[in-house]
Amino acid sequence: MLDMERNRVFCASSARFFSFRLLPGDDLLIELWRWISEVGLRAGYVAGVVGSLSQAGLRFAGRPETTVLSGCFEVVSLTGTLDANGEHLHMTLSDSEGRVTGGHVMEGCLVRTTMELVVGLLEDVVFDRKPCPFSGYDELRVRSAL
Repeated sequence: MLDMERNRVFCASSARFFSFRLLPGDDLLIELWRWISEVGLRAGYVAGVVGSLSQAGLRFAGRPETTVLSGCFEVVSLTGTLDANGEHLHMTLSDSEGRVTGGHVMEGCLVRTTMELVVGLLEDVVFDRKPCPFSGYDELRVRSAL
C-alpha cells in the first residue's frame, strides 16, 4: 500500500529468525556484513541482543566523526534495520560504573566476552537506501518483493 501524501510504502511480510553468537575480538559490523552476504538477506532487523564490548565505535547525534570508546561495556540495546548493502543500527551501552551512552553503530565495536544476536529476516520485503532530500542522508526505502 502506498501513502501518496508522504510517499511511504507499507508492506506486510512473514519473517524467519536466525540466532548466532559472536566471539571475543569479533567486530560486530564486519560479522553482520558477512552473515548478510551468506544468507542473501534483502530486508531484516535486529530482534534481540545480549553481549559485551571491549571497544565501541559510535557516531553521536549531529556529529560527523566516529567516537571510539575503550573499556568494559554491556550492550543494553541494539536496534535497527539491515539490507543487502548495509545497515542502520543504534546501540546503547553501559560502562563499568553503570553510566549509559549510545549512538549510531560504526566499525570498531569489538566483542569482549560474547554477543548473542537474534535477527529477523523479512521474506516479502526488500530494503535499500536512497538519498533523502529531507534529511540529506541515504534513507530506508521499502519495496514489496512480491
